[in-house]
Amino acid sequence: MRPATTALILIEFQNDFTSPGGTLHDAVAGVMEQTGILANAVRTADAVRAAGGIVVHAPIQYAPGYVELTPNPYGILAGVVNTGSFVKGSWGAQIVDVLTPDQADIVLEGKRGLDAFGSTNVDFILRSKGIVTVALAGFLTNCCVESTMRSAYERGFEVVTLTDAVAATSAEEHDNAIKFDYPMFSKPMTHGEFIIALEGGAEAADSSRGY
Repeated sequence: MRPATTALILIEFQNDFTSPGGTLHDAVAGVMEQTGILANAVRTADAVRAAGGIVVHAPIQYAPGYVELTPNPYGILAGVVNTGSFVKGSWGAQIVDVLTPDQADIVLEGKRGLDAFGSTNVDFILRSKGIVTVALAGFLTNCCVESTMRSAYERGFEVVTLTDAVAATSAEEHDNAIKFDYPMFSKPMTHGEFIIALEGGAEAADSSRGY
């Protein structure tokens, strides 16, 4: 794993999920506590920046009235609309303070669905920067993270899923995705295992340059 060709994609670390008072926080709070998702994501982002990789934020946002969606959404997007979540300009749609983007980070625009590749230019950004490996963290384990994982895999990226930096609305859904789905389309590992691999790659790169 080479840091210079590695990107960490942080999916929907927004107040509506992450913070008490967020519209969807109560639904994910239990698994958040179980995984330690916020602290682990912060450590990983710091490690990626320090090693020379890039950090990409993938928030989801909608105009007031959800004009981008069908008048009768169903499934997960119906839940978003019914709870009034991720409205552009609202506190709930803001990225949580502990993961406030650094100046060198990239914040994607246009994410309206589940897959971060589906309605953004993230593929163009990653390829233009020579990214080979993408590590995924965020919400939900079995929804937007999994959808993005599958697309990244299909596009030929080396995909890492950070098993202790994701969360879902139940332990069962979270555990099932990690056990059965993640190994099919990614290399699942903890954030600590990822950081060790990343730092090992940085040391190897320095050694090859004679540092």
